[in-house]
Amino acid sequence: MQSKVPIISIAGKSNSGKTTLMVKLVRELKSRHFKVATIKHSHHSFEIDKEGKDSWLHTRAGADAVVVASQKMTGIIRMTSEEIPLPEIVNTYLHDMDIILAEGYKTQAIPKIEVLRSEIGADLVCKDDLNLMAVVGDKKPEIDIPFFHINDNASSIIDFLLSRLKKSSAESCA
Repeated sequence: MQSKVPIISIAGKSNSGKTTLMVKLVRELKSRHFKVATIKHSHHSFEIDKEGKDSWLHTRAGADAVVVASQKMTGIIRMTSEEIPLPEIVNTYLHDMDIILAEGYKTQAIPKIEVLRSEIGADLVCKDDLNLMAVVGDKKPEIDIPFFHINDNASSIIDFLLSRLKKSSAESCA
């Protein structure tokens, strides 16, 4: 199942600045009036519900899914026996977005930007990945790939992303 919404993974080592870059990119995309979704991939268990809240009590009572809905926000907590594949998440919940930024998913076959910080380590985690589109960091790596400095304005990174997505879309339609 392929997603029709473009997904870009922001990959890198822990504490490299992935979240900081994601926030910058989301703000820039929103300033250009895009509908943006983000997905944070986690390799370990996590809890989004707050202990003592009604939804938490529903979950602890055994509900397989809990939806919290208001006029401006909806949250879905769903128990799963295994991780839901990224395209299924997108096609089920995010199909009306213009673009999705996914933090993590470094092993998925989707376009990636890697965040590289020399203080964390000089090795790219996606260096052999054919989907690696660019690197954002404090020092250009020794591979021939577009590079943006970590302190650059997000607009130049978004311009690059949008041109690559447009080119990719045109090639897939040909």
